[in-house]
Amino acid sequence: MLTIHADSRGRAFAVKGEWIEAVGSPERLAAAYPGARVREWPGILTSGFVNLHGNELLEEAYHPDPREADTLGTEPLTGDALAALTLDGARWGASARRGVQRMLAHGTVAAACEPLRNRAVQDAVRRTGLGIVGRPGRPGGVPSLDPCASGLPLELPPEREAGSAARFAVFDVRDEAELTERGSGTCVATVVAGRLVFRRR
Repeated sequence: MLTIHADSRGRAFAVKGEWIEAVGSPERLAAAYPGARVREWPGILTSGFVNLHGNELLEEAYHPDPREADTLGTEPLTGDALAALTLDGARWGASARRGVQRMLAHGTVAAACEPLRNRAVQDAVRRTGLGIVGRPGRPGGVPSLDPCASGLPLELPPEREAGSAARFAVFDVRDEAELTERGSGTCVATVVAGRLVFRRR
């Protein structure tokens, strides 16, 4: 089924399968695709973010299971706290899945990584559909689930257009300036491979 995603600025994407079929105003796309499902979002449609700290967040941090919150807390564990844990492949894989879900909740559609070394993390990330792009080395800055808080210039995928992969995010802000000011916690929806993989409730 074709789905039209429309934002508050009068911009919309028509998505069919894993691809963007057309870009335009909600009115134009609704007329061009009668019968399409329409999702109306508050805020702005964007191409989403590339999180530059893929290795650090996915295989150098442990994302606790909610059932571990009483003992481990809810924030990613690194350094000595990570070293104190005994993690097998299953726990690493589950951590990576939770990490990706948290990244998606911040409008991240791809992570920049050197080759992932942990096989369980590789497999878990591949199954999520999160995009992976290469990077030449460690980027500096502060690894953060919020790309706006890393202290680095924001990395954005190319602007979405007809024929682009259906990979984008929606933020409940007026414009890009407000997004930079308030951060990616304003994400209300993330779409990867044409699938709505995160929706704020």
